[in-house]
Amino acid sequence: MSESKFEEYPYGELGIIAMKNIEGLAKEVDQLLMKKNNSEESYLVKITESRFSNGEGKITIDESVRGRDILIISDVGNYGMRYNMFGTQTIITPDEHFQDIKRVISAINGKASRINVMMPLLYSSRQHRRKSRESLDCAMALQELEKMGVDGIYTFDVHDPNVQNAIPLMTFENIYPTAEIVNNFLDTENITTEDLEKKNMIIIAPDTGAMDRAIYYSNILKQDIGLFYKRRDYTQVVNGKNPIIEHKYIGREVEGKDILIVDDMLASGGTIIDIAKQLKEKKANRIFCAVSFALFTEGIDKFDLLNKEGYIDGVYSTNLTYIPDEIKEKKWFHAVDMSDLMSEFIHHINREESISILLDKTRGIKPIML
Repeated sequence: MSESKFEEYPYGELGIIAMKNIEGLAKEVDQLLMKKNNSEESYLVKITESRFSNGEGKITIDESVRGRDILIISDVGNYGMRYNMFGTQTIITPDEHFQDIKRVISAINGKASRINVMMPLLYSSRQHRRKSRESLDCAMALQELEKMGVDGIYTFDVHDPNVQNAIPLMTFENIYPTAEIVNNFLDTENITTEDLEKKNMIIIAPDTGAMDRAIYYSNILKQDIGLFYKRRDYTQVVNGKNPIIEHKYIGREVEGKDILIVDDMLASGGTIIDIAKQLKEKKANRIFCAVSFALFTEGIDKFDLLNKEGYIDGVYSTNLTYIPDEIKEKKWFHAVDMSDLMSEFIHHINREESISILLDKTRGIKPIML
């Protein structure tokens, strides 16, 4: 490697190891990086992912990574992958996806100049703090990667950024997709600056935990904000959660107003459904939901019905985690492409350039709103 080449790439030439669970998005990112760097060669490193019939896995790296700046990208939330275990088709779980990341690091065998890991949906991010005798999977996972020699962790809209305190001496960057979601929402719904000046929209936080996020949206869009207080029954645990007893709205009147409900993820959708129905009872106009990760853990039939009955007009979510084609085809669902932002981050990381501008949640929105 020439001296000028070394100066351009402080940790060696970029090599992206994309797991099968995110290969579609990774290929788009690769194409953008090739175009950005005027390169005709792909940055993707070829690997083989094997899964044996007893459930064990193995990773083989099929080309040299010696001296390269390696970035491992994995969608640990991809529930669309299956393998045959003891004669039964089995979904690959987040635990198995995370184990495959460690297998890649093991296969690299210390040959890379640097190893970074990008998990758009952070592994076990909802298991981030201890309230009683319970596991702290996310913190333990981060510490495990640190001990394996990983230099940095990159993720998007983590459930609680304080989880980075588990690895205080290690790089941990939490990237917010707020700007991309807002711009997509405004463009798709043909909402202009003049429309926003009429103050006909209210940003809703579905619970107190989502309040900071709602404040960001409120400040960006210059709209009023409302909150649903979520009261749970902490004497019971149903499907791993304390059941919700009541949602109580706190905020200004919603009659005749468009509503944008914002959160980090949509799991079963129960909270969104209950809130949407309450808002419609209060005579709200259109109701939209904007999340970073739409998981639909209990399917989409309920949302189809809600849309048909006029309770939900649209759901906006990034493509950072697996979205089945069945959902992508729904008119009420809008996938926000994050390939450009991912490629920008990877480009800056590889060159050790400042990422402060990219970490600004309002980047790309301010000129529109001024």
